[in-house]
Amino acid sequence: MTEPTQAPLPLASGAAAPNTAGPAPAAMQARAPHHAPNTDGIWYASYPADVPHEIDVTQYESVVQFFDECIARFRERVAYVSVGASLTYGELGRKATAFAAYLQSLGVKPGERVAIMLPNTFQYPVSLFGILKAGGVVVNVNPLYTVRELAHQLKDSGAQTIIVFENFAKTVEDALPGTRIQNVIVTGLGDLLANGLNLKGRLLNFMLRHVKKMVPAYNLPQAVPLLEALSTGYSRPLTPVRPTHDDIAFLQYTGGTTGVAKGAMLTHKNIIANLLQAKAWSEGQLTGDAETVLTPLPLYHIYSLTVNALIFMGLGGRNILIANPRDMKRVMMIIRHEKFTGMTAVNTLYNAFLENEEFCKRDFSDLKLAMAGGMATQKSVAERFKAVTGKPIIEGYGLTECSPIVSMNPVDLSNMRDFEGSIGLPAPSTQVRFRKDDGSWANVGEAGELCVKGPQVMKGYWNRPEETAKVIDDDGWLATGDIGVMDSRGFIRLIDRKKDMILVSGFNVYPNEVEDVIAAHPDVREVAAIGVPDAAQGERVKVFIVKRNPSLTAEQVIAHCRKNLTGYKVPKLVEFRDELPQTNVGKILRRALRDEELAKQKPA
Repeated sequence: MTEPTQAPLPLASGAAAPNTAGPAPAAMQARAPHHAPNTDGIWYASYPADVPHEIDVTQYESVVQFFDECIARFRERVAYVSVGASLTYGELGRKATAFAAYLQSLGVKPGERVAIMLPNTFQYPVSLFGILKAGGVVVNVNPLYTVRELAHQLKDSGAQTIIVFENFAKTVEDALPGTRIQNVIVTGLGDLLANGLNLKGRLLNFMLRHVKKMVPAYNLPQAVPLLEALSTGYSRPLTPVRPTHDDIAFLQYTGGTTGVAKGAMLTHKNIIANLLQAKAWSEGQLTGDAETVLTPLPLYHIYSLTVNALIFMGLGGRNILIANPRDMKRVMMIIRHEKFTGMTAVNTLYNAFLENEEFCKRDFSDLKLAMAGGMATQKSVAERFKAVTGKPIIEGYGLTECSPIVSMNPVDLSNMRDFEGSIGLPAPSTQVRFRKDDGSWANVGEAGELCVKGPQVMKGYWNRPEETAKVIDDDGWLATGDIGVMDSRGFIRLIDRKKDMILVSGFNVYPNEVEDVIAAHPDVREVAAIGVPDAAQGERVKVFIVKRNPSLTAEQVIAHCRKNLTGYKVPKLVEFRDELPQTNVGKILRRALRDEELAKQKPA
């Protein structure tokens, strides 16, 4: 469904991103029992004493109201830190309002989709909240997308405006044909450092463009610099827009069983519900004091978007933005003199931190919450992290279709019984059941497909009613595609993924998409893609290929994939075979290939 499935999702504050809820059984709606299983509500007995069973989603009518309230309450506090500069809540509110006014001057109407293709910089929250204040729908785009991936998302969403980091403007240029994009707003890293007028901002842009050559040449004659857009917006009045609960706030794209990305329609109600669920769960641990959260995960990802950009905003929190978490040397430079009370990461990133000597020597006395999501946190990583920091990693579970939080472990694990391997308890106002293969509901200790019902469940997939019907039944139960079980205390454990989705460092990779790209190579006859266990990434992509041209090499296959797939989707292993296992109707058996790979690793 979306970004990570099997992966326990974030903590008490957020959840991870996705999973794919694949087609539910055909008889799902017809045969689903009307009686409740004996799992219903048993988790409440395990709730921390100060956590309510339900939340009042009517507290806010929209994310815009939530944002405006936070700006008013925390105006003087620092909201974001980036490249050594700070952006206060008051400045964020002023810039977002100006950007909203500029969008309205372009003719952006309520409900119109606007794409954001930005890394973790000041420009991201300014664009995000500016779009929402203008009444638009945010379409988050991975800046590392290839032309093919970007073109699909722009065409599918119908976006007419995009805000892009200049480093990726060439990709936008190449992806424009066939899309409805009319307005392109381009920005550089230094633009919003003191309004881009200071020497540091100008020097930084110059270095990236002309010295490091990190901005490929592009030709977008219609492009408007973000600073110019803001200047225009400051001089124009904003026409207030009041979104309702049912209005769409985000089209958050996620993969599917076909490998085609679908836009999950997340309404203002969905997002507000998740914010309040997380707040109810974690406010006993966090305080009204200025909390500082380390934000190395991209804000365009549903996990970081909900947890870091929104939940910590409700606390008046201070986000330390990391634009490139893979550059660990620079990450350490950024946080060397910083103290943070919260951090979010996926297993692979926690592992990278623990491999860094400087990180391990830090003083972690201020750290209150270390949150993990997107992929399962490995036991060895969790144990090493606690040994280094003295704090546990708090996991939860979620998916894009649930905005994303579904379940969370108690924040204060030190006072709880051992429930290692659990993805926690259902969030307040959330119902969880497990559907067995025969369509009946499972009871305590019985395995079944995890199904979710609650105010955070998406409205459906954008322009895909048939796909929506496959995962949400007439009673509102969302089928996640994950097989799990609930114990007598209400804690959930995941057993397996129902689909063939591959989870690489917290991001979903769908075999069909990889196979489609490789099958397009003229020298490939047949191909199958699977995930194989990997100590660092959770899983890595391996492909099995039957050659059409005997001279085809693994290097050629990987080079072809790099042109058409985002980095984490590119196969790391290529094996050539004379034939692939198939059913009697010619369907390639990925399961057989996976079983072979697992059998090879068992002795080790």
